Amino acid sequence: MIRHKLQTAIEKRSHLLDEKTSALRLVDGFGDGLNDMFLETFADRWIVSTRDGRLDSEVRAWLETQGKTCYWKRLDQHEKEDPEHIAGRQQDGAFTAKESGVNYKIHFKAGYSQGIFLDQRLNRRRVREHSAAGKTVLNTFAYTGAFSVCAALAGATTTTLDLSQIYLDWARDNFRENDLDPEQHYFCKGDTFHWLKRFARQGRKFDGIILDPPTFSRDDKGKVFRVEKDYGRLVELAHACLAPGGWMLCCTNCRKLDPRDFAAMVKKGAPGANTTPLPMPEEYTGENYLKSLWVD
Repeated sequence: MIRHKLQTAIEKRSHLLDEKTSALRLVDGFGDGLNDMFLETFADRWIVSTRDGRLDSEVRAWLETQGKTCYWKRLDQHEKEDPEHIAGRQQDGAFTAKESGVNYKIHFKAGYSQGIFLDQRLNRRRVREHSAAGKTVLNTFAYTGAFSVCAALAGATTTTLDLSQIYLDWARDNFRENDLDPEQHYFCKGDTFHWLKRFARQGRKFDGIILDPPTFSRDDKGKVFRVEKDYGRLVELAHACLAPGGWMLCCTNCRKLDPRDFAAMVKKGAPGANTTPLPMPEEYTGENYLKSLWVD
């Protein structure tokens, strides 16, 4: 039964995989009748993830017959471990996967996250569609800079902001993976709140701003950020740096934050702006946890 559900889910999403896209969620847990189990492919290398701290023996046996490099990740926000190799050839080094024709550096041994959040597939495409030569785009909490790459490929000049130098260097690698010169763009290390205040003092404006913070974080001075408490202030600071006619992409994957409360926080931070809810990609049929608003 489990094997049949796995195969059915994978076949259902096969039309989304082609020469331009090799990174995708293939199995979406409850939405595919598989409770809290998820399967993602990255250039034909798989990561299966579970929340209950174990991998079903039947699932493991099935994975071992698929001829794929396969890793298992325990979804635990408190014990963030590297994925564990369970089948096929080991993948110790970084490699490249594609999404919508864009190259991304992926690393299975880089910690809890592998380089790209696949649930943002449609939002990355939207950012690219709304970026252009002569425009400026600010990507805050940027992680490995996927949104920055999409904006830059459309011709925009990007500013990539993150607390981690490791991720900023990874973002530069992603630029190079797409034949973009990182020296033609800006990379800022530090706290987003600090930089937004600094940009406002400088009178620096952006045509597009991406706000996709972690649910919980702590800056280099120990100050705590919680989405359910601080997102409205974040939007307010970002909106002060938005050029006339500009847009913002506001996102959160905070599961305990109601979509209506999230929308209210965004509207309060950007008074008078239009807000449009954005859907999750079609392969996410289970929990509708990612809340995204387009603000213009």
